[in-house]
Amino acid sequence: MRALANCSGAIVGLLLIVSGGLIRVAVALPFVDGGYALRELPVTAQVPALLLTALVCGPRPALLAAVAYLSLGLLVLPVFHTGGGMAYLLDPGFGFLAGFIPAAWLSGRLASQPGMGELLRLMGAALFGLGVIQLCGLAYLLLGGLVGRWGGGLGDLLLAYSLGPLLPQLMLCCAVAVLAVPLRRLLLVSS
Repeated sequence: MRALANCSGAIVGLLLIVSGGLIRVAVALPFVDGGYALRELPVTAQVPALLLTALVCGPRPALLAAVAYLSLGLLVLPVFHTGGGMAYLLDPGFGFLAGFIPAAWLSGRLASQPGMGELLRLMGAALFGLGVIQLCGLAYLLLGGLVGRWGGGLGDLLLAYSLGPLLPQLMLCCAVAVLAVPLRRLLLVSS
């Protein structure tokens, strides 16, 4: 039964991550006259989809979904933000994608601990996963900068890949935790 749950969680997680990569996140901002306008944020729903999988399904399905997503993108389909293929290993943003694997496992592991059914604890697990993704991405950017892979402009890359998307991703971690609480109850995930 556990194998079926792991497999189905991984498949759902993979579908969430792939479709999340296609969805640009926007926020509704109010006008002075009472109307609203959508403002597009510099992120997709990909990271929240991964974190939601980890919080609801646990470490194994989230890890399997992350590995399957990276495998699809590197070997078969152009599912990454700017395409895919093995050449993506040399893209400055690949470190953030590689961070999906440890983030999925660690966030899922945290969320599966006893007493983790509360909103703030799930939010902490999601924020921890985002931190792991950021650390992996920053390490990759810095390593590439040290060996001259990016050809200068390391500050611009840090702003574009890490600091620019960070605030929207932090907000999305809150939304992921809010979604995870009722989903865990609905799916009878032990807390």
